[in-house]
Amino acid sequence: MTDDYLMRIGKLIRDARQHRGLTQAQLGEALGTSQSAVNRIEQGKQNISLEMIARIGEALDSEIVSLGYAGPMHLRVAGGTRLSGAIDVRTSKNACVALLCASLLTTGRTTLRQVARIEEVYRILDVLTSIGVKVRWLNDGRDLELAPPAELDLASMDVAAARRTRSVLMFLGPLMHRADHFDIPYAGGCELGTRTVEPHLTALRRFGLDVATTGGSYHASVSPEVSPDRPIVLTERGDTVTENALLAAARHDGVSVIRNASPNYMVQDLCFFLERLGVRIEGIGTTTLTVHGKREITCDVDYAPAEDPVEAMSLLAAAVATSSELTIRRVPVEFLEIELAVLEQMGLDYDRSPEYPAQNGRTRLTDLTVRPSKLTAPIDKIHPMPFPGINIDNIPFFAVIAAAAHGTTLIHDWVYENRAIYLTELGRLGADVKLLDPHRVLVQGPTRWRAAEMMCPPALRPAVVILLAMLAAEGTSVLRNVYVINRGYEDLAERLNSIGAKIETFRDI
Repeated sequence: MTDDYLMRIGKLIRDARQHRGLTQAQLGEALGTSQSAVNRIEQGKQNISLEMIARIGEALDSEIVSLGYAGPMHLRVAGGTRLSGAIDVRTSKNACVALLCASLLTTGRTTLRQVARIEEVYRILDVLTSIGVKVRWLNDGRDLELAPPAELDLASMDVAAARRTRSVLMFLGPLMHRADHFDIPYAGGCELGTRTVEPHLTALRRFGLDVATTGGSYHASVSPEVSPDRPIVLTERGDTVTENALLAAARHDGVSVIRNASPNYMVQDLCFFLERLGVRIEGIGTTTLTVHGKREITCDVDYAPAEDPVEAMSLLAAAVATSSELTIRRVPVEFLEIELAVLEQMGLDYDRSPEYPAQNGRTRLTDLTVRPSKLTAPIDKIHPMPFPGINIDNIPFFAVIAAAAHGTTLIHDWVYENRAIYLTELGRLGADVKLLDPHRVLVQGPTRWRAAEMMCPPALRPAVVILLAMLAAEGTSVLRNVYVINRGYEDLAERLNSIGAKIETFRDI
């Protein structure tokens, strides 16, 4: 490599390391090398192999270099233009990853329609194929067929792929019905503070699953004779916790009652899927689920997950930030009704079409047309609540919306320790965002956005919020290392360009 390339690679590594909050010594320890070696690499003073670049990228959960991968590394945004036209909401990535894990419950084939082709899905597919599941894309890559083997090869699990997604935790529920002993690597995912797995383990112990966490893995052992003798009360009304309990209950030979369950959109999609497998579930959409499990499930299943309310919210926020008239089609409105009620109080001008069913036949959809509006800050603070409150993942989008409104908005993101901190990055684009503590920010609007070049936050929703603000900022902005966006959105830049955005994807090397 030339000295120029080495210096450019070194700068990318330094920026990614600093954004992860790691010292050179910590990165060196993760790579099995010294702090001084990392320092030489970052200064462009040491030859570096592609293998080492790949190892550094894995250690930083950052796409420093990707060979043969078509997605973007950076985005160049020509902002200050208005969006127009119409755009469809795509299927939920959170539902898709849960359904991929649920495919392990049946020995038959699973066909999923309109699957989100995103990094998070690819990671789960890497894990599934490594343990013997046959995967085949159908219909020009929009649908997915999964065929499990008679015996899973759990010893061959792709550890690298498993470590890069927190969704791998949802393998615990189905795998306990396929093996008496198995290991799963520690879960990764977005950088959103401490996220304990204890609520998962507490719920699954009631089904006979015991987990020891040592040596970078969850070591699971199953006692088949153990059965819940009373309702399971979840200590956290979390989405993945509820899904794991459902996956365990689905093949438990008996009736399981799950209380304090999440009734959120991805949980409902999983329930609808389990019903297609012959599992009877009472209370879908409520906080108490009664599951009539089946010891053996051998049927084929064909299912279409519903559209993603968080993607719908991000498109709505894009329209607000850019003062655009935009029609957002196929919006799962029952999971956005509180958000729309708050926005209506703030002065949002919009219309909604009559409702119609999603392809799963159960979820209610509508088309929203959003128009340029003079917004005022809400009287009350913006804070998430379990469904039917404001969705936890939609809270960051209110930051860019509040920045367009007249007045001061208090945003209280009480769930995650770090995510509110990432919202202060909007200040580099001209927003007046004051951090009160790790959970709360004050946003003063309206904002005169300005272009900037910056690193992508390592959390999905704040990263998209930065991109939306760049759409509103006159001039050319650069958002570097957008791998985290590819984890949750399919072709987001191209789709925004289809409605008038001017976003170019590029790489440094």
